[in-house]
Amino acid sequence: MIKSIPYSKQKIDSSDIDAVRQTLTSDFITQGPKVEEFERALAHYCGAKYVVAVANGTAALHLAALASGLKKGDQAITSPITFLATANAVLYSGAEVVFADIDYDTVNIDPKSIRKLISKKTKAILPVDFAGLPAKAEEIYKIAKSNGLVIIEDASHALGARYRGNKVGSCKHSDMSVFSFHPVKHITTGEGGCITTNSKKYYEKLKALRSHGVYRTDHIQRKQGPWYYEMKELGFNYRITDFQCALGMSQLKKIDEFISKRIEIAQKYNESFSELKEYLKLPAQEIDGEKHVWHLYLLRLNLKNSASVRRKLFEYLKSNGINPQVHYIPIFRQPFYKRILNGRKNHCPNAERYYDEVMSLPIFPTMSEGEFQKTVSTVKRFLTQKL
Repeated sequence: MIKSIPYSKQKIDSSDIDAVRQTLTSDFITQGPKVEEFERALAHYCGAKYVVAVANGTAALHLAALASGLKKGDQAITSPITFLATANAVLYSGAEVVFADIDYDTVNIDPKSIRKLISKKTKAILPVDFAGLPAKAEEIYKIAKSNGLVIIEDASHALGARYRGNKVGSCKHSDMSVFSFHPVKHITTGEGGCITTNSKKYYEKLKALRSHGVYRTDHIQRKQGPWYYEMKELGFNYRITDFQCALGMSQLKKIDEFISKRIEIAQKYNESFSELKEYLKLPAQEIDGEKHVWHLYLLRLNLKNSASVRRKLFEYLKSNGINPQVHYIPIFRQPFYKRILNGRKNHCPNAERYYDEVMSLPIFPTMSEGEFQKTVSTVKRFLTQKL
């Protein structure tokens, strides 16, 4: 049976397996030293003061929303072109989601749309570094600070990206940044995620919320005993294991290699499709000092009937052993969100147009030249012979 080409997958080698094996045979497989080691390594890599590692990226978003103080009666603005978890985390906190439109070229949230949507209820903005291209961080930061808003950067697609010389996750232009370590991301821990911040207040709150709302301080333990702890608020069991963090540390050592390979593949796609601009809109690359790290390669059709052609191209690729994906259906189109929005109009024409024309082509560090050439030739054959 011929193996199909996925849109993405992890790269695990013997050094990753050895790192996990060593931890599994150690004294701690959870709540041990590897978690803090991984957090320190991530903090150093991103240039942030603090990191809290958690069970997955959704947990990271949830805890960041809670730590920011979002609650019932508040609103938070985010992009409709993102995975469901970004918006869901706002709902978990009891707050209301407001969707801003995207910039049509970059697919990132449009600062002009954010400005129009700010109200007395607005408490936070959740920009998304979509596909690995950083959002307009400085402009969004100025909007937030002039209105007293918290910024929770969803950087799940963008570990290793840079914005004007600063690593995404440094929190130079955000209060907290969130990452995911799902297998399709730049590094993996199987499942897993983290929050970076430069605020000690947020850091302490995130650590407590990660583990049932429990605080253990020297002051309390000196008074009550070394065993003593206090649950001061309702938290969760969002802890990550030591063996996951051992894998994460091993993967982090190779992130530059992984990113370089993704950049190489994206550049080759752009070169290969440059002659088909009558059919295609190629993805935005570096803009204003933003370093793209290509979590996704977004192929966009440039046709009057893009939606119907996209469906045919998608099915044609699958029939030829290539598995594209669509990132993403605008969140406000989901049945659940239609119910809670209760007919409220989401004026996001760029998001609607983008959705009708996009699909993600395979891009991952272990992608072979043969897999790449097969993907390109199949797309070209469809556009030049089947249309």
